[in-house]
Amino acid sequence: MMRVLIIGAGGHGQVVADILLRMRERTGNVEPIGYIDDNSSLFGKKLLGLPVLGSIADLAIIAHDAVVVAIGDNAVRHKLYEQLRMQGERFITACHPEAVIASDVIIGPGTMVCAGVVVNTCTEIGANVILNTGCSVDHHNRIGNHTHIAPGARLGGEVVVSEGTLVGIGATVINRRCIGAWSIIGAGSVVNHDIPDRVVAVGNPARIVRKLNNE
Repeated sequence: MMRVLIIGAGGHGQVVADILLRMRERTGNVEPIGYIDDNSSLFGKKLLGLPVLGSIADLAIIAHDAVVVAIGDNAVRHKLYEQLRMQGERFITACHPEAVIASDVIIGPGTMVCAGVVVNTCTEIGANVILNTGCSVDHHNRIGNHTHIAPGARLGGEVVVSEGTLVGIGATVINRRCIGAWSIIGAGSVVNHDIPDRVVAVGNPARIVRKLNNE
């Protein structure tokens, strides 16, 4: 049985804990052992029955087989993922048993697939991605590393979402559109044209309202 340590004990960390617990019920080969988090007020607490074992600096002294970086902020999650990858950590894919994933879908390490997600055929999901509750990713999509497809978002066929981008709650991306890297698509927006790197786009149709810096 694989012992999994959850990096982050906040709201999203607890969602991922629930996913791992459901995986344990279904397969019996995953054992979530607890969280680590730099919020010292959480140390020693139990969340969903799992203990907060210490800070991220304590990772090396906690016996485990794999980790998942369960932090919603894409930039923070990206930074931690890369640090841990360089340290040789193994990443588990946390996939809720009630997600519907086509048999040929490729999912990268460290990705989190929440309840009610649908991913259709010939889609590639990168590493360290969040496919959040009830989102749908249609056929032949390419979802880049460290992205977040938020709850209820809908992606049509042959969509590209580049690295680090957030597609907000309830947003819609129509077929064959490309969203650039490290951009933000606002909640409820409708993307009917390509979106460049590092911008915020909102509305129906989605319009660029500001540019993001390079940090």
